Amino acid sequence: MERFAPEPSRAAISSAILAAPGWARVGITMPNDRLREQAAEELARAIVDRLHHAEPSVDADQLALPI
Repeated sequence: MERFAPEPSRAAISSAILAAPGWARVGITMPNDRLREQAAEELARAIVDRLHHAEPSVDADQLALPI
């Protein structure tokens, strides 16, 4: 099993979970085994990606929209 070099903080992990796709967060509660497994894999992928790439990549071609 791979361990992260610096121990990720709880805040970083919770932020990564909240940034994961909504279907994956909801999907882990589904009664269907296949959907639950797919959602868990996507959630894990999102967490690992977020922890390895702390800063989201910014596309220079993307226009910033004022909120």
